[in-house]
Amino acid sequence: MRIGTLGAARIAPAALIRPARSVENVEVTAVAARDRSRAEGFASKHGIPVVHGTYQSLVCDPSLDAIYNPLPNALHAEWTLRALEAGKHVLCEKPFTSNADEARTVAEAAKQSGLVVMEAFHYRYHPLMERALQIVGTELGEIRHVETWMCFPLPRFSDIRYSLELAGGSLMDAGCYAVHCLRTLGPGEPSVVAARALLRSPGVDRAMAADLRFPTGATGRVHASMWSGQLLKVAAHVQGERGSLHITNYAAPQFFHRVTVTVDGVRRRERVPGEATYTHQLRAFAAAVQDGTPVLTPPQDSIANMTVIDDIYRKAGLPLRGTP
Repeated sequence: MRIGTLGAARIAPAALIRPARSVENVEVTAVAARDRSRAEGFASKHGIPVVHGTYQSLVCDPSLDAIYNPLPNALHAEWTLRALEAGKHVLCEKPFTSNADEARTVAEAAKQSGLVVMEAFHYRYHPLMERALQIVGTELGEIRHVETWMCFPLPRFSDIRYSLELAGGSLMDAGCYAVHCLRTLGPGEPSVVAARALLRSPGVDRAMAADLRFPTGATGRVHASMWSGQLLKVAAHVQGERGSLHITNYAAPQFFHRVTVTVDGVRRRERVPGEATYTHQLRAFAAAVQDGTPVLTPPQDSIANMTVIDDIYRKAGLPLRGTP
């Protein structure tokens, strides 16, 4: 599978370049950037043979099978659609689109094309999450509460992740993980009860907390922050009638993680081995493209995630991303 990257994004080496070296039959063969000299420097550094002067030229490159889309949030939908029009499979960085309506548009285009479109929630492809789901499904009993955190410090306020025009905000960048993890571990699709935002600028949240409820009556809570009193916390907690599961660092478990399970008053700790989350993700994407293997984060899942994100913004009294 020959893949091209749209832009020389900071995430691309970790998410694509390095994993491609260890995933069989995957090559990163092209890059495009708004600044051609930047693309050329990126290509030289990472051994990418082809440089395109425009994004459109890259998505239309007949030598490519797939496109990696790590562009700013506001451009995800547009360039995923253009890649599909050009007959390319797409691995799209999270969040999938600016809002749920855009996600529905992309999902319909993906369905009509028959091509693979996968949202890059890389943590979902690590064995840690499969183990967590096994514990939740077999040991905790009826689930009563799910709580997730994705909090990290980003004090560089000129960063595009704080740009309303580019569909930024803590809920979009950090919170999309927390929402997705809560949905993954919870008993069904949740509805949003209330949300509270701390603002960096008008319309742009630097932190967000939301309360949710599942169809079973179980409760949920999401914490997202790029700048708040909770500087660093990446965790998930599931409380059931018989006990609990707590995961420290579900997002990048290859560096460090801890799984703590308490059932009927007995506590144990586990570690789940695995490669880097991005390597697992790229291997899954390649298997979907080459062998038709189903993916865990398809467009329908993206619609559900963006729907929750939209509803949190509404409850917080903030505008949806990608709307006037």
